[in-house]
Amino acid sequence: MARKYVLDTSLYVRAFRSIEAAAELERFYTNFTPAIYLSSVVLHELLAGSNSPRKRRDIEEKIARPLNRVARLITPSHAAWEDAGILLSRMSLKEKLDLKRAPKSLVLDLLLASSCKEAGVILITENLKDFGRIRGYTSFEFTEPWPGLRTKGA
Repeated sequence: MARKYVLDTSLYVRAFRSIEAAAELERFYTNFTPAIYLSSVVLHELLAGSNSPRKRRDIEEKIARPLNRVARLITPSHAAWEDAGILLSRMSLKEKLDLKRAPKSLVLDLLLASSCKEAGVILITENLKDFGRIRGYTSFEFTEPWPGLRTKGA
């Protein structure tokens, strides 16, 4: 079975802000295009964080539209939403987390993890600490950038 990947939001954000990060992302896309999927959760975060119509167009034209065109979108199902809610409940009980103060990013990370698990895709993220914490409550695959490529000195 071929591996499938979803990139975390921060990797796209870095690519928009840095020439070097954009080159890394482009290199990964060049080598792994058929294996790359877009999470609706990530798209939501990108669009919510866009601060101009031009940025929203860039997100749509450079990220969303090409992957939508080839039907490589991962959208959380009802079961993934349910799973994310159960995970948040378990975390709040075990870690004595005040849900009123829980960051929105945690909720979205739980939903991203649940939907990646459901779809059988590997999440590529720099946020190893938070996703490692989540993996303490559920099994899903994640890895640091860029699997299959050496970015340092390559």
